[in-house]
Amino acid sequence: MEQEFHRIRRLPPYVFAEVNRMKARARADGQDIIDFGMGNPDQPTPQFIVDKLCETANNPRTHGYSNSRGIPGLRKALAGYYERRWNVTLDPETEIITTLGSKEGLANLATAITSPGDVILVPNPSYPIHQFGFIIAGAAVRNVPVSTGPEFFESLERAVKHSVPKPSMLVINYPNNPTAEIADLAFYEQVVDYCRHHGIYVLSDIAYSEIYFDGNPPPSMLQVKGAKDICVEFTSMSKTYSMPGWRIGFAAGNTRLIAALTRIKSYLDYGAFTPIQVAAAAALNGPEHYIEDIRRLYKERRDVLIDGLKHAGWDVPSPPATMFAWAPLPPAFAHLGSLEFSKLLLREAQVAVSPGVGFGEHGDTHVRLALVENKHRTRQALRSIKQFMDNYQTVLEDAEKRRAEAK
Repeated sequence: MEQEFHRIRRLPPYVFAEVNRMKARARADGQDIIDFGMGNPDQPTPQFIVDKLCETANNPRTHGYSNSRGIPGLRKALAGYYERRWNVTLDPETEIITTLGSKEGLANLATAITSPGDVILVPNPSYPIHQFGFIIAGAAVRNVPVSTGPEFFESLERAVKHSVPKPSMLVINYPNNPTAEIADLAFYEQVVDYCRHHGIYVLSDIAYSEIYFDGNPPPSMLQVKGAKDICVEFTSMSKTYSMPGWRIGFAAGNTRLIAALTRIKSYLDYGAFTPIQVAAAAALNGPEHYIEDIRRLYKERRDVLIDGLKHAGWDVPSPPATMFAWAPLPPAFAHLGSLEFSKLLLREAQVAVSPGVGFGEHGDTHVRLALVENKHRTRQALRSIKQFMDNYQTVLEDAEKRRAEAK
């Protein structure tokens, strides 16, 4: 018996799958693919965190079920981090919950608080879970621009005026994935003021708040007076401490939203393995030079990549934060769109990037490059990209021939 399942039917084909299949085939054929596609940190987790994991795992009393909202020590450690970093006071019992990465937290909160037909405001382009978490939950998603300027608030005003029902939630993400745009405290103050007035909850994703290169550290929305009335903020250990596979993140802020997430998670999971949580607490309470080292590493890679792309004839803005560069398609290739360009770059230069359309249709003019290859490999990729750009006419002619033959 064949049938289409309702929630699956609302999910489009995974845009990155075609590029991933091409990468797998190329590697199976022995090609050396330099992969700027997935934002998967390549550095090992700091040794003191691994040591704490091993030490705790050697205690058999830690091998049972854990706590779905996070062990008390970890929630207290995050509260201490917010106090040091942003001078924000949080109650570990009512205003913090541990999640299995920020992705799981966002998706489960969407399930907990969304009714079918609710209107949710989500930036486009955006990290896919920002919109698809709510689509899976049955919501209608309306897009707002990734911007901190007047156009963002003009879009909010149109959405409130013309949406039926009125929007119930707004998702924002700064520093932004994929665009690397940052927000200041004045922007957050405007968002809080507007959304409190209109009764709109705000879900703020700050997973890249510690990966910044220029100027002041990115702020937290919870620094704004009254933000906790409407806001929950999501963050993660993945990028800050090179812990992506450990799956530890947090939600913090509004007590009603935290309670809703706590309740639904109590039915769905028992929390991360206790030794992982203990090690995460050690990371948050530990020395900060490890974060500075990670930040310095990504900055060095950013500078090599952006300078090299410019030398190759591809002008890409230097990202002020995150571990990504958001690259406009080179003019000669702009007519292809981001997916076809990504496939062409992979086939001709053996360099993998993420097509911008995978982050929403408004991303189709760009590709995303992750700073996950070392400087040597990045320079190797840049040589291939320069050759690709220098021979763009031949590359495009060959691509047109292949398309014609495939018809």
